[in-house]
Amino acid sequence: MQQKTGRKPSITISETDHQRLTGLAEALEDRNPEASETMFAELDRARIVRDGTLAATIVRMGSTVVYTADEGQEKTVTLVYPGDADIEQGRISITTPVGTALIGLKEGQSINWTARNGQTHKLTVVRVSQPEETA
Repeated sequence: MQQKTGRKPSITISETDHQRLTGLAEALEDRNPEASETMFAELDRARIVRDGTLAATIVRMGSTVVYTADEGQEKTVTLVYPGDADIEQGRISITTPVGTALIGLKEGQSINWTARNGQTHKLTVVRVSQPEETA
């Protein structure tokens, strides 16, 4: 089943993630306007829910995500803020094109995203796991 061009899947984000990511997008406006604009576009279309009510199968900050790009090999990454990013450890920043594409998606959803080289890819979320809660 082909998805209509330009139509993105619905996404859901917690109140706290939405607030923090809005602040991050604002901070990026001068340094990286393209990343800022992309993040604002995703945040604007997101359904916002109370903290603690987001399903475990939805990608949020700190989630570990198994995904495929262009239906290729599975990749596993953890979605983090820029200061915690480490590609060698599989921690990707929310400010990267893949990071921004992943936020708010749920298992089984796909989205088209544009890499920094301008090439469009189809990303599909296979599995989502959440970090252990610290007591």
